Amino acid sequence: MKTAHSLALAATLAIGTLAPLTASAQEASKELIDRGRYLATASDCIACHTNHTGGKPMAGGLPMSSPVGTIMSTNITPSKAFGIGNYTEKQFADAVRRGVRADGANLYPAMPYVSYSVMTDEDIHALYAYFMQGVDAVEEKAPETNLPFPMNIRASMMGWNLLFRPSETHVDDPKQSAEWNRGKYLVEGAAHCSTCHTPRGLLMQEQKSLNLSGGQVGPWFAPDITSDKVTGIGTWSQQDLVTYLKTGRLDNRAQAAGSMAEAIGYSFQHLTDADLNAIATYVRTVPSAHATAETGASRFYKGTAGNALAGFRGKPYADGLKGDAAGAQLYSANCASCHGYDADGTADGYYPSLFHNAATAGDNSNNLVAAILYGVDRHTAEGHAFMPPFGDQVNAVNSLTNTEVASLSNFILKSYGNDKLAVTADDVQSIRQGGPSSPLVTYARIGLGAGATVAVLVVLGLIFWLRSNRKRSQTA
Repeated sequence: MKTAHSLALAATLAIGTLAPLTASAQEASKELIDRGRYLATASDCIACHTNHTGGKPMAGGLPMSSPVGTIMSTNITPSKAFGIGNYTEKQFADAVRRGVRADGANLYPAMPYVSYSVMTDEDIHALYAYFMQGVDAVEEKAPETNLPFPMNIRASMMGWNLLFRPSETHVDDPKQSAEWNRGKYLVEGAAHCSTCHTPRGLLMQEQKSLNLSGGQVGPWFAPDITSDKVTGIGTWSQQDLVTYLKTGRLDNRAQAAGSMAEAIGYSFQHLTDADLNAIATYVRTVPSAHATAETGASRFYKGTAGNALAGFRGKPYADGLKGDAAGAQLYSANCASCHGYDADGTADGYYPSLFHNAATAGDNSNNLVAAILYGVDRHTAEGHAFMPPFGDQVNAVNSLTNTEVASLSNFILKSYGNDKLAVTADDVQSIRQGGPSSPLVTYARIGLGAGATVAVLVVLGLIFWLRSNRKRSQTA
């Protein structure tokens, strides 16, 4: 989910003079299709529009947790029956940048059209060529999205779009370098970084005043990636950020999991070095969204190694250990073989240390809980990083209960990370169910109910007034 033509490709691709394609066009050049493929990779389309358990590329069917319910991704192959094969380029552009389907129905902003709205006509043209002529049609219908009432009324998105959808494409800032402008175009457009890393308001809109300062995405928390040296990634160098985007890890400080691991695996690692450096150049200038702390260490340098396991040896778990003892024993049984008895990880960093680690030392414990429940599964050019899930209720061999996950999390936080955080069994259940829910559905129902009540009262009042007037006229 990143965007725009590569700097390396831009020099060799003719843009801006190509005639519009129709749904049945055959004239697209290999260069144009390849450019569209690169843009689709930058935009990470395949990550959301492919079911990761055996689904076909771009055929949809991936369930995505949202605070208002589960949204199913759609088939965006050129199938005329089940995909976008009948879309004209104008209809395709409207779907990508305005969130409006060919039939006029509104898309939900789980499709990041709010970010894609800045993409240029030339890039939309290349994307259209790729999806129509570079993607295999899949003749399968994707499952429908069924959100609870009133979120299932897609027409409600018309008002949301009027409030929150941008309407202008990207324009370079003449005061900045070409690399910085390219980075901004990618970050705010195709890469749609703010979709995950910016907190949402009551109406699920991005709070732009808190741009890239961290947001909840399903069960995972996308952390602050502003230039703040305490809460953000201000201590990272240019090369640090490029390395992370290529590999999904930065020594022991940060490891990509969840949707970020998908973004690394499907998208970022395939971008050119020029584009990765452009992204890093721009991101490292994004200002902190709040007053920078005068003192304090960043989440990448908190915590120390230690061995807290000796205190429970010889005491079987069945004896009813609680608190730190239970957490220590769970750590010894499930974590120590990979992360070390002192949580120092392995020398090559494949199994990271659990101190000086963003997942354990940040101000949010959700990623630690999510990593325990869902594991880590990241594929990059340097290999496959894997941690088994311990919340799998189907495969009960490694399964931990909510209470056990909470005990384990609290032991790790207290021993190696941010000891000011505490995890409860209810917190674990929330992450297990796909992340915190939003009160928006309830508020919307209350609002509709109140509106309907007012409307009924107005109608009744009008009827009463008409009858009263009629009686007066008859007795006059």
